[in-house]
Amino acid sequence: MSAEVAAVFWAVVGARFLLPLLILRYPLPAILGCLVLDAVDQTIFQSFGYDPPGYQGYDKAMDVYYLAIAYLATMRNWTNGFAFKTSRFLYFYRLVGVVAFELTQSRALLLVFPNAFEYFFIAYEAIRSRWDPVRFLAAFWLTAAALIWIVIKLPQEYWIHVAKLDFTDTLAEVPWFGPAVVVALLAAAAAFWFAVRPRLRPADRRWELTADRLPEPVDTAEERDDWSAAHGRVLSLVTVEKIFLVGLISVLFAEVLPGLRTTGMQLFLALAVLVVLNTTFSLWTARARRGVQTAAMAFLIRLALNVGLVLVAEWLLGREGGALDMLHTAFFMLLLSLITSLHDRYRPVYEVRAAETAAAAQR
Repeated sequence: MSAEVAAVFWAVVGARFLLPLLILRYPLPAILGCLVLDAVDQTIFQSFGYDPPGYQGYDKAMDVYYLAIAYLATMRNWTNGFAFKTSRFLYFYRLVGVVAFELTQSRALLLVFPNAFEYFFIAYEAIRSRWDPVRFLAAFWLTAAALIWIVIKLPQEYWIHVAKLDFTDTLAEVPWFGPAVVVALLAAAAAFWFAVRPRLRPADRRWELTADRLPEPVDTAEERDDWSAAHGRVLSLVTVEKIFLVGLISVLFAEVLPGLRTTGMQLFLALAVLVVLNTTFSLWTARARRGVQTAAMAFLIRLALNVGLVLVAEWLLGREGGALDMLHTAFFMLLLSLITSLHDRYRPVYEVRAAETAAAAQR
């Protein structure tokens, strides 16, 4: 790989890591940017004469990573509790399916576990840009999820993963395919404009592409720490969720990273222990009022903690070289620290909104 190609490769990979972080504050434009980058990154590589080995595994891992950030953004931003619960199911359902695919290489699993979460996220944020999502009832969100699953994602997953067809190649090989796609898009646009648009309720606001303000009880880091100190528990379903979130993503990356000297189960269990220790540390800092205000500083402190824990564990076990080399250790510590710090930061926001909704329903 030449220096120029290496620079392009790492620039694209870096963009696929950093761009998803914007989803937290600019949900719709940022996730659409991730979607576009996901679609063109291989084309960019190939235009420079480089076809990355194991691209499909890398692509799946990066998809799950940016969708994990999108899921964490739903904790921070979504005000409709039922829509949030639907998105949580769709995300973890897909995550389990992708891990199962990497372990078995059965492409049919990607059809059984379609990525409906991504388009559901886009649909919610598109609606939120003009309307208050709280006004839409559970039946609306279930219908939206079902339509995305059946009408959009099942055909797409079959096309890509079972039939193994490529859109660009099909355009070149089938003369009528391009015009058919254009006609279908025009028909869909006409149906929306003439049939759906007139039935839409009046917009609640002008276009809003930035995330809404956080609820007042937890709109600062100090207030979120106070909420966590009062309501947080080390042994809880929240901790279990973090274990599966971090663990399954890490198992997926373990399947695609070259030269990793550990099994997926060993990695999952090791990271589960670290998640529990991270949760303990997070609650201690909250209750001792030693939390930090900025997300970047919280992440760096969490990263330093995790690296220190791994080094201490290696020393106590007396292992030479360990199960992970330094590069892989650094990667998994970055992933663990980022996800757990964001989860700890924004889970209280979701819990406050859920408590407010429950209190309002009782009045």
